[in-house]
Amino acid sequence: MSIVKTKLDRRSFLKASALAGGGMMLSFSWLAGCKPSPKEVALGLPDEWFEMNAFIKIGENGAVTLFNPNPEFGQNVKTSMPMILAEELDVDWKNVWVEQADFYPERYGRQFTGGSQSIRQGWQPLRTAGATARAMLVAAAAQSWNVPANEITTESGVLIHQASGKKAGYGEMASLAATLPVPEEVELKDKKDFKIIGTSKKNVEVNKILTGKPLFTIDYKKEGMLVAMIEHAPAFGMRLKSFDAAEAKSMPGIKDVFSFKVHQDDYEHNFFDTTTHYEMIAVVGNTTWEVMQAKKKLKAEWEVAPERSIMQSGFGGNASKVKIPAGLESSEGHRARMEEFSKKPGNILRRDGDPEAAFKKAAKILERTYNAPYLAHNCMEPVTCYAHVTADQAELYGPIQAPEVISNTLSARLGLPKEKIQINLARMGGGFGQRAYGHHLVEAAVISKQVGAPIKMVYSREDDMTYGIYRPTYTATYRAALDENNKLLALHVKAGGIPETPIAPNRFPAGALDNYLAEGWAIESNITIGAFRAPRSNFIASAEQSFLDELAEEMDKDPIDFRLELLERAKTNPVGSNNDYDAERYAGVLKLVKEKSNWGQSEPGIHRGVSAYFCHNSYVAEVLDLRLEGNKPVVENVVAAVDCGIVINPDAAANMGEGAIVDGIGNAFFGELPFKDGVPQKNNFHQYRMIRMAEAPKKVEVHFVKNDIDPTGLGEPLFPPIFAAVSNALYQATGRRLYNQPFMKELESEITRM
Repeated sequence: MSIVKTKLDRRSFLKASALAGGGMMLSFSWLAGCKPSPKEVALGLPDEWFEMNAFIKIGENGAVTLFNPNPEFGQNVKTSMPMILAEELDVDWKNVWVEQADFYPERYGRQFTGGSQSIRQGWQPLRTAGATARAMLVAAAAQSWNVPANEITTESGVLIHQASGKKAGYGEMASLAATLPVPEEVELKDKKDFKIIGTSKKNVEVNKILTGKPLFTIDYKKEGMLVAMIEHAPAFGMRLKSFDAAEAKSMPGIKDVFSFKVHQDDYEHNFFDTTTHYEMIAVVGNTTWEVMQAKKKLKAEWEVAPERSIMQSGFGGNASKVKIPAGLESSEGHRARMEEFSKKPGNILRRDGDPEAAFKKAAKILERTYNAPYLAHNCMEPVTCYAHVTADQAELYGPIQAPEVISNTLSARLGLPKEKIQINLARMGGGFGQRAYGHHLVEAAVISKQVGAPIKMVYSREDDMTYGIYRPTYTATYRAALDENNKLLALHVKAGGIPETPIAPNRFPAGALDNYLAEGWAIESNITIGAFRAPRSNFIASAEQSFLDELAEEMDKDPIDFRLELLERAKTNPVGSNNDYDAERYAGVLKLVKEKSNWGQSEPGIHRGVSAYFCHNSYVAEVLDLRLEGNKPVVENVVAAVDCGIVINPDAAANMGEGAIVDGIGNAFFGELPFKDGVPQKNNFHQYRMIRMAEAPKKVEVHFVKNDIDPTGLGEPLFPPIFAAVSNALYQATGRRLYNQPFMKELESEITRM
């Protein structure tokens, strides 16, 4: 059991009687409330309580409602966060109701879903919230019964005084509790006493999902709403020159056709603002079908855009100038440029020892280069957004991971103060990075303002796939220096891409070698890239873990044992002081996956690949089994070991891990979006290959390390290592090392040449 300061006063933790019902409502800035805040905003009971943010509501019948502040897009925070609250509040889970809060940054603080940080950041504040509410209810019962508070216990929403035999439900004490002072500090449960955390609970929206109830923006309807679609440039590096909308405007149901700029020319971009397709054409009408037909009648002329520069702020940092080069770029040209850059000296990101000297005296040097293409997000729900903008206010409803960032953009573009812009958070129909970029909210808002009516903007799948926000294209070259006894002397990695380097220089195997060098480089582009599930890690893990397997083979070592040797060195005698991983925890998942997969005991015809990686504060190791049907690889089984601290909801956590693994296998085998003269060469699923149900693993096992460490990331960490597990298993099956993703394309090419 631990004591925590609530750091909450009446300005940040509002207590109010719940109208005539006599309930108790606790509302506070739960992300800001557990740390000093430079300015607290006094909150009053609004006319409609559901408009408040992040509050616990206890009714006279003992029911508890949590308004979940973080956007939900399948990672299950809308269930897991209330579980944390309910644990410390000590209520029966069946009496907990959950609703999605809308965007109110002055009350919530950081409302951002990304980086696998939702539970990690909400852990302490939510526990404190539940414990504080429980303490106030106990105090109310002590006053009502005239007994010491320390003699009162709670059990599933019931207050109990054992000595007198008195009992009361939370609802009976809610009104009195609301009049009492907020305690300055509260006791949190001992983790061994958890009853809800660590048990599996069904998704609170499962019934809505299974019965097809409206959940997503595509389902949203409002009286008087029009439908809008956009037409953007057919190629990156082009801009609108002119257009003829006469025929489109004459189509049935069409209200207006016009061009607009997403951002004004002198606008300073936020981190999650896109930088291309800044001028486009809007088609607005009564129905989606009518608008789609009218859009086909547009006659637009596009021209190559000149080079330009914009000012763009970093993620929470200062603004810098970003150059957007001119030209129509192609994948072949990108490969040539990346090969050229990879031969030049890069920016030194980390140097331990004297790697150059070690390579000079090496008896043998192993060098390999790994490449990966652009990837499209292809969310289940294409981009959609509702907007109603008037002269003095704006209301939006849509899927967005970073509402606070896009609210700044909306304010600048619409000329409205942020307090006049209400963003209502829809459940996201997929994302993992794409929904952080809120261009769709800006586009919808500008269109609504222009037509003077509420609109729902809908992207077609082709609009969505060709707009951008792609995973960058990368290359990485690894070199290892070995002496005459096959002892590893040094390791050198040089990696870059368009338009960023994927290297995290202080991660493993940094810290495990006396001589280590990491170099990075980047090439500018006008193709819009962005966050993609486990940004940068999703490539560099594949390259690193594939190379470690090759290196282990060269040194005649078992792949898992070799990694464990390196981690033992990093644990007992680390090199450098800024290594950002815990070598013991890293080794722990490798040992667990070795045990659970029965490593070394595979069945005849089964070929195995192993991989492990640390990112988003969590550790994952994976073993993948496949067999060959002719020349076709078939994934049979994947075993994963995960150390993400305390697991809130085990079944949901395992489900998320399974999804990441299947997603990674699909991208490793098939994912690719090439470009020719700035044009994406795939625009729908008849071209862009996704994994199919029959190609998914027959079985996936996700095993969690049991410990009392506070929760860390989970939505992304299982994704990066699966790529190398695939490539390492393919090598065991075929005897051929594959260096270019997607692996099936390279494998089929090699088979054809044989």
